[in-house]
Order: sequence, then C-alpha cells, then structure tokens
Amino acid sequence: MSKSLKKLVEESQEKNQPEVDMSDRGISNMLDVNGLFSLSHITQLVLSHNKLTTVPPNIAELKNLEVLNFFNNQIEELPTQISSLQKLKHLNLDMNRLNTLPRGFGPLPALEVLDLTYNNLNENYLPGNFLYLTTLRALYLSDNDFEVLPPDIGKLTKLQILSLKDNDLISLHKEIGELTQLKELHIQGKRLTVLSPELGNLDLTGQKQVFKAENNPWVTPIADQFQLGVSHVFEYILSETYGRHMQANPEPPKKNNDKSKKISRKPLTAKNK
Repeated sequence: MSKSLKKLVEESQEKNQPEVDMSDRGISNMLDVNGLFSLSHITQLVLSHNKLTTVPPNIAELKNLEVLNFFNNQIEELPTQISSLQKLKHLNLDMNRLNTLPRGFGPLPALEVLDLTYNNLNENYLPGNFLYLTTLRALYLSDNDFEVLPPDIGKLTKLQILSLKDNDLISLHKEIGELTQLKELHIQGKRLTVLSPELGNLDLTGQKQVFKAENNPWVTPIADQFQLGVSHVFEYILSETYGRHMQANPEPPKKNNDKSKKISRKPLTAKNK
C-alpha cells in the first residue's frame, strides 16, 4: 500500500474524519488497502477512477456509509453483503462491467440515488427484489441492455428521476404511469415506436420537468406531435384517436437477439462524478 493511502486511513482514524477520498489511486483490490475496513465510522467513501474488478464482502463492515462511489472501475460483480449497508443513501456504480446484481440487492432501506449507468445489465438478470427499493428518488439505468422494464417499476413511488436513455427499449410498461412523483424521464434512443397511454398520467410538461425522447423511430402520429412540442405528445397519447391506433397495432417490435456487450472502458478525465 502506498504511503498516501496509508496516510489517508491513519488520518481518518486519528481525526475521526467521516469522508475518505481514494479516487484515482490505481487500486485493484480493496483488501490491499490496510485498515480500510476498520473505518466503521466513515459516512462517505470515494473509490472512483481505480481498477477494481470486485467488491469484497468486507464492505458490510463500513456500516455507517451513506455515500459509496465506485464510478469508472471494472467491477463485474457485487457481494450480497452490500445490502447490509442500512444507512446507504447514494450508490454510484456508473461505468463498470456489471451484468448482474446480487440476489440480496433489494433490502437497502435508505437508498435514494442509484447510478448504474454504462454497465451490461438487462431485465433478465435483475434480482426479484430489485424494484422494491421504495426509497429511491433517482434511478440511472442509461447505457445498458434493457429491452423492457419489469412491471414492478410502478412500486418506486418516490422516484423523481428515471434515466433509461441508450438502451434497447422496445416498450414501456403501463405501470410507469404509477410514478406520479416523476419529474424527469430520459428515454432517448433507440427502438421505441409508441408510448403507453398511462404515461399521460405523469406531469412532465411543466417548466421544471424534463422529458427527453429523441432518437427513437416513433410512429408517424407521435413523431408529428413531437414536432409541435412535448405537451402535444401527452395530449395525443391520452386521446381516443391514439387509443384506436394502439388497438389496431398492439405488437411491439421484435426483440434484438444480436446485441454487442460493452466491454471496453475509456478512462475519463473528469474526477468529480
């Protein structure tokens, strides 16, 4: 362990510092950082821009963590023990190599922000209790391999931000209309052609709301409404005309069975995510 990492651990212990930043230190194994898992008092741990491929079960020993940042590593799996972090509010796993989540991932009773952007996740490898994270306010799933979302998405009733851009989405379940507190929805690219009428139940047309849906092959009537503005889109999908269109064209596009996985990771220069 480098002297700088040793010093960080010692200073946190001696001064009872709640935040530890070990970003961009070339760390490939958390177990190599002597004393790290003795810092049970810390509330924030930043390990972004390192070379981690796994997270050890010892993570459960950092029982007071509220913020855990693994942005821009090479993590392929998580231990079930991560669900022991009962105080965790913000978990950043953006830009890693996850293609599955542990079965015990759901019981994180305080989690408010979960960032899983730019991984290899899809609907087939989510644990059954994943969408029971009912405290979530923001869920980032962009740049993954989702074709659909489980109907249980409607259980995230406190969700205010949902980012799904650049997946392989072919449809959105009607249950998304149950996310009545949603203020920001990103569904840009690549394969959506229609929208569920239930989406019209959401308030996403005001000045403080965000609805992004570019780069999808929308059916002509919806594409025409986008030319007029987002509010026109929401009015249209609630109309009887759109209802008749959906009845006449119920089949979504076929699933894409030839998807390439994102395995390369370009190092980023920004270190403040």
